[in-house]
Amino acid sequence: MPKLLLIATGGTIAGSAADTTDTSRYRAGALSAETLLHALPEASTIGHITAEQPFALDSKDMTPTHWLALAALLRERLASPEVDGVVITHGTDTLEESAFFLHLTLPRSKTVVLTAAMRPATARSADGPMNLLQALACAATQSAAGLGPLVVASDRIWRARDCSKRHTHAPDALGGVDAGPVGVAIGTHIRLDQAADGGAPCFAGTLPSALPRVDVLAAYAGAPADLIDASVANGAAGIVLALAGHGSVPDDWRPAITAAVARGIPVVRASRVASGGVMPQANFDDAAHGTLACGRLTPWQARVTLMLALGCGIPAERLQDTLHRA
Repeated sequence: MPKLLLIATGGTIAGSAADTTDTSRYRAGALSAETLLHALPEASTIGHITAEQPFALDSKDMTPTHWLALAALLRERLASPEVDGVVITHGTDTLEESAFFLHLTLPRSKTVVLTAAMRPATARSADGPMNLLQALACAATQSAAGLGPLVVASDRIWRARDCSKRHTHAPDALGGVDAGPVGVAIGTHIRLDQAADGGAPCFAGTLPSALPRVDVLAAYAGAPADLIDASVANGAAGIVLALAGHGSVPDDWRPAITAAVARGIPVVRASRVASGGVMPQANFDDAAHGTLACGRLTPWQARVTLMLALGCGIPAERLQDTLHRA
């Protein structure tokens, strides 16, 4: 049987409420990894499972420091012959950011799966137990390793880079926008799209000891340009602009962008629109203004990529290519 490792970080999947009908007022991360496994005796038929709990967080409180610690722990565990696959429990609120960070930094040697829940473990209709069971079944599937980190929830399997939170409270909140799932889980039977490819991680080398501050600034009708000035003044090493449309830059933001770029601060154009991304030279002259385009990345993914790129010392002339390869 495969040797599986459960790494618990908290989240609603480990949440507890006083009332079994209450799915909105609960304490996230209240239950231990061992408690989650004890509620799943069926898991013993999937593999030999051990557990670790580096954090017990509501994922709204996850930080880049936690990302680095989690990635370092995973790299160490994945190198061990005592681990054949890993499942990570996480809160849904920021799962897409942690998942994308792991997509950029983890080797493709063994299957890594993130899972979560929208309802606490104490709810009458808790979705966490089946999500966790299916995630363990997926982690036991060695052929999934080449897809990179995966997200398993609501009977579907997504590449980590394609999965985001699409609904504030529905049980099937996690999913893709521009890309579909790469597999399905029917009970604990895993069916994968054999044509899917996870690609190589962009940041396979040594992890930086810390990640620099990169801000995401949203454009909206009448948004003031001094948002950019404030980020620069408060030490941002990079800025991602979540702009309208195909990365449309408000005219009165241009001087502030020019000033930031002149100070060596990379400015990335992204879009607040859910699908499509932002291509270089589209709707704005990036070459003339020194800005970068996020490509197919969301603003949050562009931020994660830029933080890693700056933390790893990637030179300015390679940042655009790094965003496109992420």
